[in-house]
Amino acid sequence: MSNSLTVHQRTTLSWAWLGVLPFLLFALLFLILPTLNIVIGAFQNPEGNFTLENIANLFKPSILDSYWISIKISLASALLGCIAGFLIAVAVVLGGLPRFIRSPIMTFSGVASNFAGVPLAFAFIATLGRVGLVTVLLRDWLGFNLYGTGFNILSFWGLTLTYLFFQIPLMILIITPALDGLKREWREAAAMLGASGFQYWRMVALPILWPALLGTFALLFANSFGAVATAYALTGSSLSIVPILLFAQIRGDVLHDPHLGYALAFGMILITMVANGLYLWMRARSERWMK
Repeated sequence: MSNSLTVHQRTTLSWAWLGVLPFLLFALLFLILPTLNIVIGAFQNPEGNFTLENIANLFKPSILDSYWISIKISLASALLGCIAGFLIAVAVVLGGLPRFIRSPIMTFSGVASNFAGVPLAFAFIATLGRVGLVTVLLRDWLGFNLYGTGFNILSFWGLTLTYLFFQIPLMILIITPALDGLKREWREAAAMLGASGFQYWRMVALPILWPALLGTFALLFANSFGAVATAYALTGSSLSIVPILLFAQIRGDVLHDPHLGYALAFGMILITMVANGLYLWMRARSERWMK
């Protein structure tokens, strides 16, 4: 009897693994193998021999400047995205708004968090470009010259503003479950002890949410740092960030050095791994708090 049960369990387990086989193949072909190819290529010269020259070239001033610009844009968009997304999520979950508001906002956030690339760049150029809809309306109706203030959609803050279109919705999607996990009893207990709303958030809610907030910030940083299609379609070569420099090394006619491009990608992988690792660690801590 026990032997037949064991055989049945093994058969069930084998069918379960068969169900995830497409995902495992997808991860192998489109994630693991390309990543290994990038790592190996970063330590090879055009002849295929081992070299550290590509890694050493990453410390050139021009390449370090590109990394620094990318890091600053990622930090700015992640910070602003966290603040705006957190306030929206708090208003939706805990602000007493009608329940029917939540569903459209969550649906829009799910769509907008994946909206990027050429369509997003075109949308912002058509909206905030020199002859964009909002730019023209501000000029003709309010007499306000947006570009007279020094703003440029092709600049640092222009790209940061564009990234916020998918950073804010992503923050809403991730932080909403954490806000749902705040127990009503905690707020009631704080009120019974004489705590004001500000004191409750400062001493109870925010310390509990802090790991989730820091983890989401790290995830938004990685999400922005690896974005290339939106930046390239929006700014072209006017803003020298790492993804655009990498694209120029891989596909360009002038700056054509594929193995330096592999090294640039390898550096990006290391940075995003640190950010994603921080996110996973903080999320685990947050889940322990919620329990």
